[in-house]
Amino acid sequence: CKQEMLQKKNAVLVDGVILNGPIMDSKAGEKFVEEACKIIMEEVVQKADDVTEKVCEWQAPEMLKQILDLEMRDTGECHQKILQLCHDVIKYSVKTNHPRFFNQLYAGMDYYSLVARFITEALNPSVYTYEVSPVFLLVEEAVIKKMIEFIGWEEGDGIFNPGGSVSNMYAMNLARYKFCPEIKEKGLSGLPRLVLFASEECHYSMKKAASFLGIGTENVYFIKTDERGKMIPEELEKQVQRARKEGSAPFLVCATAGTTVLGAFDPLDKIADICEKHGLWLHVDASWGGSALISRKHRRLLHGIHRADSVAWNPHKMLLAGIQCCALLVKDNSGLLKKCYSAEAAYLFQQDKFYDVSYDTGDKSIQCSRRPDAFKFWLMWKALGTTGLEERVNRALALARYLVEEIKKREGFQLLLEPEYANICFWYIPPSLRKMEDGPEFWQKLHQVAPIIKERMMKKGSMMLGYQPHRGKVNFFRQVVISPQVSREDMDFLLDEIELLAKDL
Repeated sequence: CKQEMLQKKNAVLVDGVILNGPIMDSKAGEKFVEEACKIIMEEVVQKADDVTEKVCEWQAPEMLKQILDLEMRDTGECHQKILQLCHDVIKYSVKTNHPRFFNQLYAGMDYYSLVARFITEALNPSVYTYEVSPVFLLVEEAVIKKMIEFIGWEEGDGIFNPGGSVSNMYAMNLARYKFCPEIKEKGLSGLPRLVLFASEECHYSMKKAASFLGIGTENVYFIKTDERGKMIPEELEKQVQRARKEGSAPFLVCATAGTTVLGAFDPLDKIADICEKHGLWLHVDASWGGSALISRKHRRLLHGIHRADSVAWNPHKMLLAGIQCCALLVKDNSGLLKKCYSAEAAYLFQQDKFYDVSYDTGDKSIQCSRRPDAFKFWLMWKALGTTGLEERVNRALALARYLVEEIKKREGFQLLLEPEYANICFWYIPPSLRKMEDGPEFWQKLHQVAPIIKERMMKKGSMMLGYQPHRGKVNFFRQVVISPQVSREDMDFLLDEIELLAKDL
């Protein structure tokens, strides 16, 4: 083949490499994409709402390694084998778009968001300058502006990040920069002992961010919560006073709007009062609960969020924008984000470009390459409208209320607490334990029930439901309603299936 190429007119050979023409077979590549898309349509999209399909085809790790043939080799393999591999990857993956996937704080499939992801994957853009990403920078600007309106700010700024944990880290660093701007150049050495405050129920990313930023996990003061998992404002006030007496420098309070396990919403207005009194930055981690802002019926859960300095909000959760789609929104509109993160790379952010360089927003980010995550949310929002998104939130919470009432009717099911959001936490007490006295032995035995039921449902493939111990309480199920493909029948099935899987326990 190389000899034939060399014999052609004007053939060029450099370092043993023929430079004439492309080395990709475009026609074969296009055919492969076409056939792979057909597999995706048949095995994922068309089966997304089919409850007769398994949520997962469970295989132990060592067996799955053999099935998939994970070894990479010197020579490539034929398209037919690669297509079969694509089929197998789908077959043995968890179908998070299945109506009976209740395992995490995301689920379901939005078709518009999916198409948006296909478009951005094909275009492969990076969102840092207008010249390479004109459409997606304008889309991000429009989406951030609209999200800011729902928070209740008259103006603001923001940026999309790879996850709510990163948004929380951005906010922590931004609050620290606002408190002591010299840290950007001089580093940690000259700083006082900085202290931040978050509830006992906050997301674990608070500790990770404090560790990563050099603040230290010991300088995260965790505030007591009430029986529903809400931060107690009086306890926050005590801890701020304690930090000041210790000679520390309090700078940040992180409130949570929708905790991971219990779905609790901190009292934002009262927390904001304390922050104003002590001059503290108020960040609200609304990664999970922020989408309630879209609902006129349920936005009261976040009353007072307009007083926050920054908000993390993940549309990939309740609104189904597709992982990942996570925004950090900031009330400050003076360029604080850019001042904090800018490195002024001359090869990217030239100030003498032929267009308005204020659209080169990449210097607000700690990333260089950045995905156009706002686009999938934008296209979905354009297709459904605000009323369509609102309907998703209202339906999810209505289904959650239905499930709670059904749990109350059934023998053996016991709620931990009345939920205010889409997290329903409950125990299932099998027949053998129902007449047992309440005591250490009872709770020890009940602790073992949820893991056994989870194993059985996973191996059967009938559904996926999370469980965990929490704050002294033994293992319980945490069911989360999100997907608009979920129906009342799925709620009934969930309870029936638990009873079926646990009938011999």
